[in-house]
Amino acid sequence: MNRATANGLEIVYDSFGTPGGRPLLLIMGLGSQMIQWDEEFCEMLAGQGHHVVRFDNRDAGLSTHLHEAGVPDLGAAGGGAAVPYLLGDMADDAAGLMDALGWDSAHILGASMGGMIAQTFAIRYPSRTRSLTSIMSTPGPQGPPTEEARAVLFSRSAPDREAVVRGALDVWKILGSPGFPLDEERVKRVAGLSFDRSYDPTGFARQLAAILASGDRTAALRELSVPALVIHGEADPLVQLDGGVATADAIPGAKLLTFPGMAHDLPRPLWPDIVGAVTELTERADRR
Repeated sequence: MNRATANGLEIVYDSFGTPGGRPLLLIMGLGSQMIQWDEEFCEMLAGQGHHVVRFDNRDAGLSTHLHEAGVPDLGAAGGGAAVPYLLGDMADDAAGLMDALGWDSAHILGASMGGMIAQTFAIRYPSRTRSLTSIMSTPGPQGPPTEEARAVLFSRSAPDREAVVRGALDVWKILGSPGFPLDEERVKRVAGLSFDRSYDPTGFARQLAAILASGDRTAALRELSVPALVIHGEADPLVQLDGGVATADAIPGAKLLTFPGMAHDLPRPLWPDIVGAVTELTERADRR
């Protein structure tokens, strides 16, 4: 684990591959820690010539938690009420981490909320964005969750480690890909490790408030001129396929890649296809 000061916060990160590779920054989703990026997946990306960096967002994992900000009013967050921070602040965290890494620019890849942050980064820092990959994400209200997925999003926090692990299995039985077997042992292992690293339901709430208050990025995405790839599962209940379609439609020249049977996760059998698509994008972008 490495630590960097970025945007006034401490950001914890690690890396895969050699510093001379194509810089690729991975941004994780709502309430999730960098360990949700499977090490084998990161190694596959590194094996294709990338220098991969994954990190804990603010209010997740071992990076700074803004405990003093308290618990936001999620019911009012989308209506203009003040929130502790916005997705733009989280994109600024990523830019600050890149400064600490000595990266003038990088390929930016984000999943779910991480995709929203990646989109925001490309909007705010177009000259620092070599390419943009948005996975299982949306530019705004498009592709809203199903009622069952919404219930997961707003479910009560678990009281202890055992309940967190048990709850993670319940969550991924709803959000996981119906076309692929659920790796229950991995779900339990990552849930337990995440609890041991840091368990902060209020941090989850602050991140969710940032999503709700940050508005629609569609118009700003239309102004981008960066090579872009949008990946989405056709069975995603949390950010339905319309969200991915809207993202690809908004970004000029973006490629849309969808997978039947994929929901709101990255099934291991699809890793070669996903890594191949990302590699094709980053190689093409660096040849420009």
